[in-house]
Amino acid sequence: MSEIRVTAMEPLHFGVQVTEGDLTTSHRVQVPPSMLDDLGLSEADASAVVRETIGFLLDREPATSIMDEFSLDDVSRFFPDYLDELSARLAS
Repeated sequence: MSEIRVTAMEPLHFGVQVTEGDLTTSHRVQVPPSMLDDLGLSEADASAVVRETIGFLLDREPATSIMDEFSLDDVSRFFPDYLDELSARLAS
C-alpha cells in the first residue's frame, strides 16, 4: 500500500510525496481553477482532488512513472476515464 502526503505550497499548487516500501517519489501538482469549477468544488477541496488523483494514477502505474511536475488537466489526456473516476472517488 502506498502512503500519499499532500502539502499545500501556494494557491492551487501542491507538493506530493508517495512512499511505497523503501521508495519515496516527489511530485509538484497544479490544480486548474476551471477544473474545480467543473467539479463543483471550492479551492478548499483542492487537496482532496490531488490526493484522489494520485490514488487514481497509482492504480494504473507505479509512483516512479508519475510525472515529477504536472497539471491535473494533463491527466485526462493520458487517461480518458480520469474525470469520471475522480468524480466517483470524491463522492465516496
